[in-house]
Amino acid sequence: MIDVVDLLRCLLVLAAFLVLPLAVGQLEHKTMAHMQSRVGPMYAGGFHGWAQLVADGVKFAQKEDVVPRAADRPVFALAPAVALVPYLVVLFVIPLGPSMVGADLDLGLFFALAVMSVGVLGTLMGGWASANKYSLLGGLRTASQLMSYELPMVLAAVSAAMMAGSLSLVAIVQAWEWSWLLWQLPALCVFVVAGLAELQRPPFDMPIADAEVILGPYTEYGGMRFAMFLLAEYAGIVVLAALTTTLFLGGWRGPSSEELGWLWALLKTFAVAFCVVWFRVAWPRLREDQLNALAWKLLVPVTLGQLALTTVVVLA
Repeated sequence: MIDVVDLLRCLLVLAAFLVLPLAVGQLEHKTMAHMQSRVGPMYAGGFHGWAQLVADGVKFAQKEDVVPRAADRPVFALAPAVALVPYLVVLFVIPLGPSMVGADLDLGLFFALAVMSVGVLGTLMGGWASANKYSLLGGLRTASQLMSYELPMVLAAVSAAMMAGSLSLVAIVQAWEWSWLLWQLPALCVFVVAGLAELQRPPFDMPIADAEVILGPYTEYGGMRFAMFLLAEYAGIVVLAALTTTLFLGGWRGPSSEELGWLWALLKTFAVAFCVVWFRVAWPRLREDQLNALAWKLLVPVTLGQLALTTVVVLA
């Protein structure tokens, strides 16, 4: 029999999954409108363009859903769901408080990183099944980024886990101290940069470089299937920001954390999400060779040095 508390937690996680990515999407529209003087997103609905997301939803719903004749139809149709659903699963193990978590797993960090990697398969499936050389090229670029940036991302997360002595996300937040903000800063930066690369967010959006490969693995998608890929991107930003908050920024820790812990966690998450949007506005796209050089020549050595420092501190 399903426990009422567990059912309520599942419903709350589902509600957060449906609301938070849309909130991040609205944040991106408004941030880019102000930083780049984009007037378009500021008109829909009147005051400050409040209805921009509604307009986008109506636009996608009206578009025709076309499947290429030579496409692998089952894989083509399944790809958007494979890209989106893993982020819903990850949200179940990210805590907003000591008891505000869908499931407090002993291997919560390992579970979150493993499931996040599954989401990239949706992009690969879409590129392979589209029967389009540009889509295939975008999918291969996605695979290249995944292989390059998975290692530094995991090593950066391991640094926080080593300091806490646990793979439980709840235990990591409980062990967190303010001093981590200083000497875990390199791991934090690597984690965010590697996460952006895995999400194919600018400046790491080579797989969907419209000037080179049209829209990469999403070239043949339209309507609600394309909207699901966009929603997966915003859900990935939420998960990346929430994990960064949990591992390196103290999660729910803050003044009056017993009563307002969930609010601190959300505020920190949206602060990191704002930085993600800021990176998109401020940085130009990297070349493919620059992307791989950044991962293997800079990020991996930095994380290895961070692990050595963490080991010395833990054993001291």
